[in-house]
Order: sequence, then C-alpha cells, then structure tokens
Amino acid sequence: MQIADKYSPQHIEAKWYDYWIDNRLFHSEPDAREPYTIVIPPPNVTGMLHMGHMLNNTLQDVLMRRARMSGKNACWVPGMDHASIATEAKVVAMLHEQGIEKSQLTREEFLKYAWEWKEKYGGVILKQLRKLGASCDWERTCFTMDDERTESVLRVFCDLYEKGKIYRGVRMVNWDPAAQTALSDEEVVFKESHGKLYYLRYKIEGTDRNIIVATTRPETILGDTALCVNPNDERYKDLPTDARVIVPLVGRSIPVIRDTYVDIEFGTGALKVTPAHDVNDYMLGEKYGLESIDIFNDDGTINDKVGMYVGQDRFDVRKQIEKDLAAADLLEKTEEYTNNVGYSERTGVAIEPKLSMQWFLSMQELAKPATKAVMEDAIRFVPEKYKNTYRHWMENIKDWCISRQLWWGQRIPAYYLPKGGFVVALTAEEALEKARAKSGDASLQISDLRQDEDVLDTWFSSWLWPISVFDGIRNPGNKEISYYYPTNDLVTGPDIIFFWVARMIMAGYEYLNEKPFANVYFTGIVRDKIGRKMSKQLGNSPDPLDLIEQYGADGVRIAMLMSSSAGNDVMFDEALCEQGRNFGNKIWNAYRLVNGWSVDATIAQSENNRLAVAWFEQTLGRALREVAEDFKSYRISEACMTIYKLFWDEFSGLYLEMVKPAYGQPLDAATMTATREFFDALMRMLHPFMPFVTEEIWQAIAPREAGASICVAAMPEPIAEDITILARFELAHEVISAVRNIRNQKNLPQKEALTLQVIADENYPLEYAPVIAKMANLTAIETVTEKDPAAAAFIVKTTQYCVPMAGKIDVEAEIKKLTEDLTYYEGFLASVMKKLSNERFVQSAPEKVVANERAKQADAEAKIAALRAQLEALK
Repeated sequence: MQIADKYSPQHIEAKWYDYWIDNRLFHSEPDAREPYTIVIPPPNVTGMLHMGHMLNNTLQDVLMRRARMSGKNACWVPGMDHASIATEAKVVAMLHEQGIEKSQLTREEFLKYAWEWKEKYGGVILKQLRKLGASCDWERTCFTMDDERTESVLRVFCDLYEKGKIYRGVRMVNWDPAAQTALSDEEVVFKESHGKLYYLRYKIEGTDRNIIVATTRPETILGDTALCVNPNDERYKDLPTDARVIVPLVGRSIPVIRDTYVDIEFGTGALKVTPAHDVNDYMLGEKYGLESIDIFNDDGTINDKVGMYVGQDRFDVRKQIEKDLAAADLLEKTEEYTNNVGYSERTGVAIEPKLSMQWFLSMQELAKPATKAVMEDAIRFVPEKYKNTYRHWMENIKDWCISRQLWWGQRIPAYYLPKGGFVVALTAEEALEKARAKSGDASLQISDLRQDEDVLDTWFSSWLWPISVFDGIRNPGNKEISYYYPTNDLVTGPDIIFFWVARMIMAGYEYLNEKPFANVYFTGIVRDKIGRKMSKQLGNSPDPLDLIEQYGADGVRIAMLMSSSAGNDVMFDEALCEQGRNFGNKIWNAYRLVNGWSVDATIAQSENNRLAVAWFEQTLGRALREVAEDFKSYRISEACMTIYKLFWDEFSGLYLEMVKPAYGQPLDAATMTATREFFDALMRMLHPFMPFVTEEIWQAIAPREAGASICVAAMPEPIAEDITILARFELAHEVISAVRNIRNQKNLPQKEALTLQVIADENYPLEYAPVIAKMANLTAIETVTEKDPAAAAFIVKTTQYCVPMAGKIDVEAEIKKLTEDLTYYEGFLASVMKKLSNERFVQSAPEKVVANERAKQADAEAKIAALRAQLEALK
C-alpha cells in the first residue's frame, strides 16, 4: 500500500485516534486474560495540559500500550480530581466578575454555579490528552465528586468514625486566609523569607525594668497571654516567682512562666507566648493552663477581641504596629532577619497558625502496614531512593486534618442535634434514626438536625482512587475490583508521595487488606535546558499543544522520553522535538524506499542478502531482549533509545544498504518478504513510543482486516540467540568502516571500486566477504601473505588488511602529508621522552601517570615506524 510522499504528522494523528476510539480498542472488560491496570493520577478539573502532564502521561501510555501488545487485558482508567480549593477559587473569581459575591449566595446556589462551571470548563485536560495519544479507556472516566465516588468517600468517613479513627476537636491548624480554610501539614510549603526581628520592651509590673523580647511577628502581641524564660537563665534568676509583665501597647498584665523549652541562646532568652497563633506556644499554653486569645478573622484581618487595629490586614498591622511601638518607646531595635515561613501550596499566601475546631484522622495505626509494604518491597519504588523519604515521613506521621471550610467538595456527614452532640451517618434519614436513639426524642425531624458546614479534604477522595474507580468501597468483592485490583503501576511525581501515594497505600490495606499497586515509578521535574523549573512566571514552559501542532505527538513523545529517566529531572530542549519529528520522517522515508523496490520472484536470494537477513534477525532479537530487560527495570528512556538506534543505525544505516538492489534492478522475493517482516516487527516494537506513525505504516505493510490495529498486534518475539553471527558480522562491519575511512582520508570517491588484501587468520570473517565487497565497493578481496608497504593498511582485531594505492593517489601530495605527520609525531615523541628522561618525574609521579606516558611513547614509536615504512615505499 502506498503512503503519502511527505511525512505530515498532522494528517495522520487525528485519523488514527478516531479509528482507535471507533473500534473501542482501549476498552477493557474482565476476561480470562491477565489484567494490566493503571489508574491515572487524576488531574485537577481546573487543569490545562502542561509539560509535567506530558511526561507523566507519555510514560503511562508507553507502559499501557506495551502491556496491550503483550497479550494482557490492559485497562487505563482516566478521571479528574474535583480540587476543592482551586475550583472554589475559580468559581468565586468568575462570580466576582459578574458582580456576585459568594457571601450573597446560599450553599445550594453557589454549588449550582460550581457544577455549571465544571460542566463548561472542567475536563479540558482529558480532551487534550487524546492529542498526545493517551490510550485510556474513556468509557470508564471517573470524577472524584461523582455520585459513586462521593458515596464511597462518605462510607469511608462513617466507617473510620465508627472505628474511632476519626475525631473532632480544637487543635492548632494551618490556616489559609486566602482560601479561608484549614490545610494539612502536607499542603504547606516552607520558603526562605526576608523580614525583621523586632525587639520589644515588656515592663515588669511594679518596677522600672523591662524584659526585651525578640519576635518576627509583632502583630501577635495582641494575643500574648504569658512571657516565658528558661529557669536556668542567669539573666532572669532574680525575677520573683510571681512576676508579671505588661504587654506593650495592649497594656495587658501577663504572668512570667519558666520552662526549659526556651532557647537561652536565641535573642534575649525571653519568649512571648501566644497560644492561639503558634504551635509551640499552644503546647506551652496547654501545659500551664494559659488563656488563648484568637486575634484573627478567617481572612487574616484583625478581629474585635482586643479592640485595636480592628479590620486591618495582618501585614498592614505589622507595619503600623512597628511605628506605634517606636512612638511609645516600646521598640528597642529591629534587625534584618531571614527565616522559613509556611505558605499555602494552593494559594501561595503565608499560613497563619490558628486554633480551630476541625475533623482529624488518626494515622499511626493506618501507617504501620503501609510502611511495611514499601520497606519490604511488596510495593516497589523506582528509583529506590524515595524509600527512605517515605519511611521518615511515615515514622513521624501526624494526624491528618481532613476538614476544609469550603462548599465545593464532599460535605462531612455529621449532623448536630438541637440540644448538643452530633451523630455521623451516610444519609440524613439514617442520621435522624441515630439522633432519635441518641437523644431519646422520637419527635425529632430531619429539619431539626444541622449538617456540618465543612467539606472533606480533596485528598480524602483521591486516597481511595484505585479502589473507588472499580466500586470496591460500595460493592466489596465485585467482579471488577476482584479482577483489576491491585493495579500494576503508578506513575507520579515525588512531590505527592505523602499527599497521595502513602495515603492510597494506607487505604488499600485498611479496606482491601492489599496493596493498591505493585510498582511506583517516580518522574522528575521538567526543567528547561539550562536547568530552571518550567513555569508560567518564568515564561520558559512551552504550550504542549503548540509543540504537538508543530512537531506531531510522536515527535514530542520521543523528546520527553529521550530526556527522562526515573526519578531524575527532565532537561527539556525543544530541539529534541525536532529530533523526534526527524525520526518519524526517517521511518516514513525508509518505508517509501522499501515500498519502491520491485520484486522478481524468479531470481534466487544472493549470499549477500541471505547473510544480511540472518544478521538482522539476530540484531533484532538482541534488541528485543534488551528492551524487555529495560522494561523490567523501568528503564523506559533507555528502551526507547535502544529501538531508536536499532531502526536508525542498524536497520536503515546497515541492513537496508546491504540488501538495496542496484539502480533499476529488482530484489529477490525472499529478501523482500524478510524486509517487510522486519519493518512490521520494528513498527510493533516502536508503537508504544510512537503510536501514530507506526499505525500508519503497519496498516500499509500488508492487507489488514477491518478494525485491525497495531495497538492489539502481538509484540515480536526474539529468534534463538546466535552470538557467533553477531560477533562475526561486527568484524565485517569494522572492515567496511575502515575501508570507508581510507576513502575519506585519500579523497577516493565511493563509486571507485577498490581491491582489499587480507592476511587471513581466525578473526577474518571470510563468510561475510560478499557483504564486505558490496558495502565497501570492492572488485576483489585477495588473500595475501605479506602486505604491500605502499598500500593503506589497517588491523581489525588480529587480522591485517590493506588497500593497494598504486595509481590511485597523488604521490607527491601523499609524501608531503606523510612527512608532515612524521614531523608531528617525532616532535610529540621528543616531548614525551623529555618527561621520561627526567628521573625526578619518573620517581615522584604516580605510577598511573608514568604508565600513561610510557603508553604514549610506544604509540608514537609505532606510528613513526609505520609512517617511515609508507614513505620508503612511496619513494
């Protein structure tokens, strides 16, 4: 079958993707085959395709397509994450543009807008993944907030509450004033921040003395309820045990407490204690029964509890309070200071430690089997270096704050009774039954109960993802969960190892007593060619869809794979996309070349062609075995390069040149059949990496049935290994390369036939003489006992070869060139001998250095001898 003259990815990619979808080639149902399952890390419903997605999904697709072609029942489940904080922020912004504020809406009204936004804008990224060639089972697309997943999440909440693992309480949490919600510790990113250290004067009651206290957050003096010093600090030994100090500006009298927690070396050794706004102060407050005064509103402005700076933003207050302290002579000094400050991973604002009533999940028991699974390699991390990161976090795990003060998400199924207390239930009807039983009041109605306003952390739905996509929570032991779970591979970034990977493992053991996946492949961060992380802010992140439009999806996939290996950052260079497209062009033109050869069924296969076919069968087999080993070790980039070199260097550069018929001449049928079979096998090997161009050519190679596709064609199997063929051909290849080098050195045209002389021994590949003669354009290969001194000579292994030069070169020019070379090497030898004749150098220099100089001497002497012999012969 003919293909177009020019390779144009844009003309073939959409065509074949539609063909795959129309023929349901990506759809999976449980059957008798071995399953191979991947669940996609669900991108945010707000998301657009970026370079990180390109890398992650290319790798997943390679694994999926290879499994499908290996006879497995491959199932790649796609889906989206409802992304509570990000989505709610998008909807609030959209409403603000329309002149509507969230505060003006009821919960139901807001959620109506949110669902409308999701239906209109959400899921763009899944459509974009099709352009990349992602072979997901789109019929299985899930959403973390659809009915099935929501019911699964609520069932798990109720179950863990009944088990005593979920509890509610006032705790110090990470508060995001922009999103106005609590965050878990994992959602806080610490960054180096430049600020000041403020030295404040706290007057000791009944004296003229001051205690100087250093703080980075002077605005929190509004919530100070004690001052703490170390009992071993000599500077404060004379303070009475009942000493009190006055909070600057505020005028509040607070006790001086003593605790070894205070670092004597830091600042002045005195610490202001604000239990409502610092984790460590909170612990001191608990220990000494101190009052907690929460001075902030949820949006980070000052509340009216103290009556100062009411309604002002916390950072504006910091600037103003510095001026006010200085004016009141209560500011000793300020110093420039750099410290680590926690920021919200989602909104980028500084976190405010805040006492808040929240829901928590106790993690210690859940973590035990999950830690063991990874440390004992029941779940394999690639690369292994992340095991220690994982273990450290799991062994120091804290309880998970799972409540969020948002409306978009799964609402916590806790219902408050009119006279106090609450019940946890899957539905309002079930909650009413429990409430009546708990209160003893049979007259209670649903309208008397108030459901908790908070929603669950988004990760509380995605931690169930490998189970919930197969309905394993609502219907344990169903046909699908029994067949597809545990999944095989998870491809993800190490940045969500705690957010998601660890929690999925915990959920897997808690609910199915089984790991959720066998292997976790960690990708690196995509960086530009000078090592900077790609980001919109830096403007160094290309739009993946623009790259696909310009270079084709196959070209971009090759670029991603060439620049990545497990766990290592990806140095992406757009030039690699061009290299990828050029590879597609190489494949295209190689097929057109082969397809243009005529065949004569009456002619016998030449010995040259027979040898070429036998050699490439072995070369293909070796590559197939190497690729299989690479996949076992998740060396996906290396597997890609092996096939790239196989096609470019060995198939196109050698095999096709070996069998190419002379201009206008036909090829024998046996060689043409073998060549087409090789092309077919190469397309199947390459298909997981470059799905589109390989489908186009595979369809053209031979007649195919309707609905047939390379997607489900079997991966080729290697022929039985014969290392002798490969080793003997390698000798022949070296001979061919050496003759070609002589042509280049002596400026002899390729079309001018030469004679090759050989002093044969056991390393002379006599059987490959026809191949050597054709590829090196030789009229004859003569066996001799002595080499012609005037001939251009070379050695391969132990075999000596030479190409007679009589009448083929300009003798004068050659003498001039050889004389120049001789002068250079004699000068080089003199400089080496100068070093070696220096006794001090020979005795004091490292043995390795001296040995290296002696090797240079021997090499130079051999070259000088050869040059002199050649000059003698020419004269």
